[in-house]
Amino acid sequence: MSRHRINGRKLGRNTNQRKALFKGLLNSLIIQEELKTTQTKAKAVQRLFDQLVTKAKPSTVHARRLLHAFLGNKSSVNKLVDDLIKRFGQRQSGFTRVTKLGLRRGDNAQIVKLELVDKSSPDLKKTQKSTNSPKKPTKKTSKTSTKSSK
Repeated sequence: MSRHRINGRKLGRNTNQRKALFKGLLNSLIIQEELKTTQTKAKAVQRLFDQLVTKAKPSTVHARRLLHAFLGNKSSVNKLVDDLIKRFGQRQSGFTRVTKLGLRRGDNAQIVKLELVDKSSPDLKKTQKSTNSPKKPTKKTSKTSTKSSK
């Protein structure tokens, strides 16, 4: 039999385990704005995150209740509705970016970094400031020059 018209990935888990996994990954993605996971899990979470952002766009009480019913974390719902929706603006989809990091040592699984496209991080601001500021040259003093002057 072939898998025609079957959506989603099972990831070797039953339904409740899979829902709990996705809920945890989505909460981490919303709160930390990035996460490291396998490529298969990232692709599954990416799709769900796009759906959650679409639900959160109206910013109504009804949208908050729907998101809370799915995520179960009030702080991640508040951050998604209050902060992230404003940053995404008029973007319709493609809210996340997947960057390949390499292969996991034990089972050779592809590890990726899943992050938000419009990510605001203090680390990015620090690196931009440090690259723009020129470094001062250091003065070199040699011991041989003091001996030769005698």
